[in-house]
Amino acid sequence: MKRIAVTGGIGAGKTAVTDRLSSLGFSVVDADEAARRVVEKGQPAWRALQDAFGTAVLTPEGNIDRKFLADVVFHDTSALRRLNHITHGYVGDELVAGAAAAAGETVFIAIPLYRPEHRAALGLNEVWAVLAGPDTAVERLTSLRGFDSEDARARLAVQESNDDRAALADRVIWNEGSLEELYAQVDEALEDQAHP
Repeated sequence: MKRIAVTGGIGAGKTAVTDRLSSLGFSVVDADEAARRVVEKGQPAWRALQDAFGTAVLTPEGNIDRKFLADVVFHDTSALRRLNHITHGYVGDELVAGAAAAAGETVFIAIPLYRPEHRAALGLNEVWAVLAGPDTAVERLTSLRGFDSEDARARLAVQESNDDRAALADRVIWNEGSLEELYAQVDEALEDQAHP
């Protein structure tokens, strides 16, 4: 089985790419979904987040307040490092298990925070980076996802640059145009996979 990571910053279009892959019948294992599962009530990461951030991180129902946590970590780099330190191991375990259970000859693993060590840990054959310029990303976040521009720029500021992401990738998918243009690039990448 071939394993390909799809990475990209917030607002770049990584989800549009993985949605396209899913619609074509490919298995997609998503780190964002894994990250939501590992902080569910009663899970070890749920307990660790309370220890690190206090009970303010919980909703009245006892779940992790994701908006509160995002507001904290995207304005405080040390808090973001703490969050990542707590959750990354658990998320990695989920991704390994999800990739092992996936069907088909090729499985795609969506990883927003891709690191070089993921290549060996997940047995990756390739890494695709979905990139967009900061202005485009902010426009998408404000118009499509309801962010205010200041919050969108704060989140982009703590993420890796496009140059850093591109340097770690085997293929770059530049997403500054229409959805149809993005899909055409995905289809071309798949064609290259079929006929290396």
